[in-house]
Amino acid sequence: MRHAYRHSIRAICVLLVLVGIAMVVSALARGGGPLSVGVVLGLPLALLGGGRLVLARPGAAPRSGGA
Repeated sequence: MRHAYRHSIRAICVLLVLVGIAMVVSALARGGGPLSVGVVLGLPLALLGGGRLVLARPGAAPRSGGA
């Protein structure tokens, strides 16, 4: 069950990164500037997906306890 959860989290994160990048590219290709809606929403979406991918790596979870 844990493997299915890990794989689904990774798949969703990859989709978030891809959708975010597609939004940025599409906005810029249509003549939008750095403050266009596609860039403003796509960049954080891609960054959040990528950050979640980093945190989903094995051994990346914060350890509890200890001083």
